Amino acid sequence: MIKYIYVPLILLMMGLIGCLSSGKTATETEPHVSVTWELVSNLTQKKDEFEAKFVMTNNSKLTLTEENWALFFNMAPRPIVAHSKPQPASIQHINGDYYKLVPEKGFRLEPGATIEIHYMGTEGVIKETDAPVGLYFVFYGKKEQIVQVDDYRVKPFVRTEQIRRSRDDLEPLPTPEQTYRNNLGLSQLDTDAILKIIPTPVRVVAGARTFPLDNRLTIHYEKRFENEARFLKKKLEVLTGRSFRVSSTGPVAETGIYLRSGRVKVNDREEEAYRLQIGDNGIAITANGAAGAFYGVQSLLALIPAEHYLQASRSISLPFIMVEDAPRFAFRSLHLDVSRNFQTKETILRLLDLLAFYKINHFLFYTTEDEGWRLEIEGLPELTEVGAQRQHTASMHDPVMHPAYGSGPVANQNGRYGSGYYTRKDFIEILRYANERHIKVIPELNFPGHARAAIKAMEARYHRLMKEGKSEEAEKYRLVDPDDQSVYLSAQGYKDNVVSVARESTYRFYEKVVDEMAKMYQEAGLKMDVIHAGGDEVPEGAWTGSPLAAQLLKTQPDIKDPRNLQTYFFRELLKRLEKRNLTVHAWEETVLTKTATGKLAPNPEFVGRKVVPYIWNNMFDYPDLGYRLANAGYPVVLCNVSNFYFDLAYSNDPKEPGLYWAGFVDTRKAWTFAPYEMYRTTYTTHMGQPLDTGKEPAGWQSLKPEARKNILGVEAQLWSETIKGRDMMEYYLLPKLLGFAESAWAAERSWETISSTDRREQEIQAGWNRFANTLAQKELPRLARLNGGYNYRLPLPGAIIEQGTLKANVAFPGLTIRYTTDGTEPHIESAVYRGPVKASGTVKLKSFDASGRSSRTTLVQPQEVLTNR
Repeated sequence: MIKYIYVPLILLMMGLIGCLSSGKTATETEPHVSVTWELVSNLTQKKDEFEAKFVMTNNSKLTLTEENWALFFNMAPRPIVAHSKPQPASIQHINGDYYKLVPEKGFRLEPGATIEIHYMGTEGVIKETDAPVGLYFVFYGKKEQIVQVDDYRVKPFVRTEQIRRSRDDLEPLPTPEQTYRNNLGLSQLDTDAILKIIPTPVRVVAGARTFPLDNRLTIHYEKRFENEARFLKKKLEVLTGRSFRVSSTGPVAETGIYLRSGRVKVNDREEEAYRLQIGDNGIAITANGAAGAFYGVQSLLALIPAEHYLQASRSISLPFIMVEDAPRFAFRSLHLDVSRNFQTKETILRLLDLLAFYKINHFLFYTTEDEGWRLEIEGLPELTEVGAQRQHTASMHDPVMHPAYGSGPVANQNGRYGSGYYTRKDFIEILRYANERHIKVIPELNFPGHARAAIKAMEARYHRLMKEGKSEEAEKYRLVDPDDQSVYLSAQGYKDNVVSVARESTYRFYEKVVDEMAKMYQEAGLKMDVIHAGGDEVPEGAWTGSPLAAQLLKTQPDIKDPRNLQTYFFRELLKRLEKRNLTVHAWEETVLTKTATGKLAPNPEFVGRKVVPYIWNNMFDYPDLGYRLANAGYPVVLCNVSNFYFDLAYSNDPKEPGLYWAGFVDTRKAWTFAPYEMYRTTYTTHMGQPLDTGKEPAGWQSLKPEARKNILGVEAQLWSETIKGRDMMEYYLLPKLLGFAESAWAAERSWETISSTDRREQEIQAGWNRFANTLAQKELPRLARLNGGYNYRLPLPGAIIEQGTLKANVAFPGLTIRYTTDGTEPHIESAVYRGPVKASGTVKLKSFDASGRSSRTTLVQPQEVLTNR
């Protein structure tokens, strides 16, 4: 067992540096076992239970016995159920998503032999990303050996019982034929019919003539718009390959690009409003303030045709146009979790550029969670020395971070994303970079739950200082009751992720971190006036076995029950944050209380105290919770899981990565959102059961007209349990983010207020068709080059072969479908699908955009072949 290691593991004592650092196959003297994992079925005899199996082949000269090995791995935390038949090995849950497979008595696997180990678990498993990850063996003997599994295979999910979550799953199977049917209501539009800018401006008046944009034009700006002028200069120089001049001199008569102050009011909004005009006299951007001027610049860049992003041009033709615009919501945000899996500083900067282009003005930077602490805090080095790296440990009780989400046994290993953090310098750079792009970074410190990384770091600090004889200093920031015997299991499977709310040191720690964060903002030239306090998913059972909590309940009998200690904690924390003049954002749980019947209801205690709850739940037991809190007087941010949780997979295709506990979220769902009548754009339950969008659900509390002002805005969420690296993050985000940007910025869509379901759906379909065409013909090809290029998802073609004829379509009309009939993969020179064609055998298809990028492959067979299977 490895204990008390606060720096990356060296593992010299294991004699495995070569195997662990490079991932090379073990030599003949080292154990080498290949592993295959297969989902057997989600449709077992018991409801909501799946069966899976490991297949192990011993390729070494070592005989595996009941005593000399264990296989450690990560998988989505689901309770393991005993198999109906005795198995040669069994799975034990350690903590979180950390498990191990251990041999039963009498286990024996001779060299060259293969063995199957079946197990059962609760809830269906339908994604290849659900398979166990980060596998490594620990071999026990005279010395302990750790060997990462490099010969590992996940069998593909192809059978119905592998794709259905349960017998209650009503989501259509992800076949090419079903995709084809889904796309039938879409049609390709001419280029002049697509949107000029995304998100759609309030008013656009286009002329028939064009204006040449080239480097003969000077960018003239008023002094307050210098940042925006220089930003535009850099962007135009990249696009044209030519240098542009900027000038802050007074008004001049020459044709040029002008950034000017002036009153602009659009839809009763002045903040962030702008006017963009292109005509005989050049280009003029007029705005009340710098943010409006910046968004005018972004709209100018958005007007540039995609081909100029794909191929630099000295001169760009822009249409004569007048745009008047302002956002619908002042708060437009993206949340990014970098704690479960880390993202580099460079990735964050690229992301900020993307957010700025689509006029997203807040960024909730989730740097603390159970699985990792990602921000350097002066005076508390263990937060990053311990909390920012994950490594092998045999016990959840050791003051180290165990592997999670496939991070493996070694900290800081190339190709893994469990370790890493932002230095103070990094964070300050991110703050400045965001501010230059009119994005406000909201820092986060999630307590009292989701706090395991902080807890483990402070326990390491405690042990270090106690060894040095500094007991008072050791206790100063300790976060746990050492005698707490509470038994609980968090939503992510943790048994030890809740801080003690009865220790003053817990609040002292929080204040210390907040003050250090505020210093970084100050060094960036900014003021930190908002913090997100988390507060979600405190597990049932927390504090029930804590002597310190019991003593607190005695001294404050009004609390009555340990379940109410979360409200006590937030009350006490808020007092401290109010002294720092901070607005406190938090998840919905922080402002809820339990009624005598056990139901949750808005707690009026924090109304009017600069507390802003974020509401994700619009599907389950409290679908109208956002409206209830707004009606109670809380300013709220809508984070609807059915529309804006971008870590949910695009579809139920097993190869499509992501989660699905609340269903599936694609670009259309992010676009189809009615903030004041949410039930109209929540189409199914998480299991695909259709909902009636024509009437309010039973017990629904409508948003009061006077409470509309309490909907501050919207936020998209990107949790990172299944996200490994930059490319995967961008794939989850794009193009969903564009649909979200439209819901966040664009004026109320006409269909939002139509009470007739049929008429509303007709207008939605027409609006979506135009938006989807714009994605295909302009936005996606531009994303291939914008800021160096992003990794976006292209939809797979839908296809069907009936009576010897191939018919195909695509979710974004304007993409090119290419196909092959000889079994090879479609490529940029493959045949183009232009209409129904004869086909007698298997056909492979891909969609391509103007940049040459393609989707994954669709494989379709004649209907008679499928029927005979």
